[in-house]
Amino acid sequence: MAWSAPMTAVANSTFTAAQFNTYVRDNLNETAPAKATAASQIPVSTGPNAITMRSPSTARVDTAQTTTSTTYADLATIGPRITVETGPIAVIAFAADMTNTAETSLTKVSVAVSGASSLAASDQWMLSTDGHAANNFNRHAMVHTFVGLTPGSNTFTMKYAVGSNSGTFRNREINIIPL
Repeated sequence: MAWSAPMTAVANSTFTAAQFNTYVRDNLNETAPAKATAASQIPVSTGPNAITMRSPSTARVDTAQTTTSTTYADLATIGPRITVETGPIAVIAFAADMTNTAETSLTKVSVAVSGASSLAASDQWMLSTDGHAANNFNRHAMVHTFVGLTPGSNTFTMKYAVGSNSGTFRNREINIIPL
């Protein structure tokens, strides 16, 4: 069903059942309240006079795990990871407690996208820590907007790397608002 521009009423004309169904009932069924099927959904336009509902999601891994990889990689417990239906845009917020065994070594977190879209984790949207006392956790968080995604089922996965030595990550969290 699609939304239809309402007809123009003319004095003394008959308003038929078909017209009522098209311009009143069917149009009301295209509104955000009619489309919402669960709590906390967000209406998103998919084109002129068209909306769909998207569901924000969150995932978290609390376990502390380490890596010595100098390129973005998974930890023993992958993620956190979220698969959601997106349009061309998704807003993500992600955070982690991180530390390194050396004070002067870079420790970083990014997000990769797979599924309908394919984007490797990148320093363009990373959390990082450097110059903090060795083995001393610091909390870092950021918000990033992915644009140009291929609409469909997309999976967002946090990835981890270090400049050198060994990095440890805990309380890892990702939140997605798909648009």
